[in-house]
Formats: sequence, C-alpha cells, structure tokens
Amino acid sequence: MDRLPPLPLRATFIARAWPAVVVWAAGWAAMLLLDGRVDLANLAMVLVLSSALASLWLPAWLSALAGAAAVMAFNWAFVPPRGAFTVDLHQHALLLGAMLIVNGIIAALMAAQRRQAHRAERHAMRAEQLRAWGDTLRDAVDPLAQAGALHAALAEASNRPVALLVLKDHAPGIRQGDDDALVLRVGDADADQWAGLWHCLRQGHAMGPGTGRHEELADAYLPLRGRGITLGAAVLRGHGAPSRRDAELRAHAQAMCDQLGQALQRALASRDEQRAREQAQVQGVRNALLAAISHDYRTPLATIMSAASSLDEQADRMDAAQRRRLARSIVDEAAQLSRLTDNTLQLARLDAPDVSLRCEWESAEEIVGAVLRHARRHDPTRRVRARLEPDLPLLWCDAMLMAQ
Repeated sequence: MDRLPPLPLRATFIARAWPAVVVWAAGWAAMLLLDGRVDLANLAMVLVLSSALASLWLPAWLSALAGAAAVMAFNWAFVPPRGAFTVDLHQHALLLGAMLIVNGIIAALMAAQRRQAHRAERHAMRAEQLRAWGDTLRDAVDPLAQAGALHAALAEASNRPVALLVLKDHAPGIRQGDDDALVLRVGDADADQWAGLWHCLRQGHAMGPGTGRHEELADAYLPLRGRGITLGAAVLRGHGAPSRRDAELRAHAQAMCDQLGQALQRALASRDEQRAREQAQVQGVRNALLAAISHDYRTPLATIMSAASSLDEQADRMDAAQRRRLARSIVDEAAQLSRLTDNTLQLARLDAPDVSLRCEWESAEEIVGAVLRHARRHDPTRRVRARLEPDLPLLWCDAMLMAQ
C-alpha cells in the first residue's frame, strides 16, 4: 500500500482542494439538470467552465487528471451511445478531443499564473524584508549588534543553518586564527566552514554553487561587502545544486549581507572621523599650551638675562642693596622657570596611562587669584580682572596644573 502523506500536509491539501470539489459537484449537477434541455455542445461548455474554475485551486497535474477523468465521464454519461465509451468519430470525437486539450491548456495556464503569483508574492515579501532590515540598520547605534538579527533573518529566509563571521574593526593585519576579541562569530560551523568564511572575507567574493567560484562546495559563502572593503562573511550550509529559486535566494541573502556590510563601514567611518576630530582637538590644545608656555618662558628669561648682565657689567657701580635686589630677581625668576618646567613636564605626561595627579580640595577663588597675580606680575601695565560666582564649591583638582 502507498503511504499517506503526513497529517499536516493532508490537512493543507484538503483545505486547498475542497473549493475545487464543490465546483466540480456544482458543474455536474448543472449538466444533469440541463441534460435534454440543451444540446451536447452547451453541456460541454459547462464542463470546460467547471474545469477552468477548479484549476484555480488544484495543482496542474491534478487539474489535468481531473479534466481528463471528467471528459471520460462526460463521454460515458452524455455522449451517445450512453453508458459506453464508444465514440462516433464523425460526430463527437472532435468535441471530446477539444475538451481534453482545452482542459489541459487551462490547467497549464493556471499553474503558470499561480507560479508567477507566488514568485511575485515572494519578491514583495523579500523587498519588504530588505526595507525593514535597512530601517533597522539605519536606526542602529552599533550595527555590529545586529549580526544576530542578520543570522536569524538568513536562517528564516533560506530555511538552512547559517553562520556568520564579522570583523569588529577593520584591520588589514587580521588573519585566520586570530583572537576572537577581533572578530564576532554567530552560529555553528565546523572547521572547514570557518576556514571558508575567512577565505570569503579575504577574497570579497561569493563562493559555492551558482556563484562561479568554487562550484564544488556544498555550502554557499556570501561576503559582507562595504564600499571597497569586506567586513565579514556568511555561510548558508547545505545550499545544494544551483537552481533559479536558489539563485533568487542567494541574491536576496547577498543584499541583506551587503546592507550590514555598508552599515558597518559607515560605523567605522564615523569612529575614524571621531578619532581624527579628537586628535585634532588634542593637537590644538597642545599647540595652545606650547604657545602659552613659550610666552611664559620669555618673561623670566628676559628678567634673568637683564639682571645677570647688569651684575656682570655694572656690579662695581652698584651698592650692596642693588646687587641683592638683582640677585633676588634672578633667584625668583629661576624658581619661576623651575615651576614652569615642572608644569610643562606634568602636562606632557597627562596622556600617559599611569599619570598621577596631586589632587586636593581647592578653592576656585585661590586658583584664579594665583593666575591673576602671575599675569599682573608679568604685565603690570595691563588691567586683568575676573568675576566668580559666589559660594562656588571646592574643586577636586591639581591646583598647579589648573593655574598653569
């Protein structure tokens, strides 16, 4: 005995076929009611109409088989001599043959239309999936976090096991076998498949059946491509022999992979832009500090040079108080240079990971006051004023660096 199809499949077939059964039953009821009231050709038109309507729900092979069986039953029930399959070649053979051919053509056309409708529906569903996937990536803060969503979407679209290999950062030196901290792996795959993913990532081309590269592979490998770079790869395991439907699926999966690749590239470009902006900002701060430090160095150096040259050239004509005043000026300005040097070295070490600041609770008024005293001492002719909000809280900082 032939095995019956699984229960869910039988239930689905019955749910789809019962409208056709109703159509055939209504058609035969109409032919029986009209028998003797209309001629044989009109009865044949009722049968052809029933066959055309029933083919809307039946598969092509079943619709053609039902049409052929209906023609034979029509011959038995209505074509003289009734109750036999004998056919008058001059009167009825052409009619029965035409009915049989028309039923077959209708079944084939309906099947083709259903296939086109299913293909259009599948294309519309995939287009909607691509649109929704693009919206998800557009709104994603970190596209790398969407690798799991791509894995799920590819598995659902292909109905096959899927694995992904995605670079966390674009670095030309990354090689197969590098630490997993550099790459993100999603899904299960064996050693050969991971090696294939690495090869696909390096080459930037699809591999496997129907791709034109390594056709002998049993799996399809798809790159996650950006503009000019490849940032990952996906494998559809057990892709099978190439076919038109597999080619459409592969093109759809490649489009989804490329969307993630482009989103990753945009994220990398944004990070690179942010790094460049931060470096430019740091460089600008350094240039400003160097300009300020060079200006601060000029005044004590000029004072030291003036006092030293005066002592060297006019020491004999000066009294002891004048010499002590010049010597004290040299000592004070040298101490100021020492503080400037310490501050400069401390500033240079700020980027170091192990920098230690001498932070204490400091008053903002005292820090600003120290800055004002320093500025007025170097340029007594210029009036420098500052205004602070009252009742400011204490600052946890290195007062020397803040003043500098």
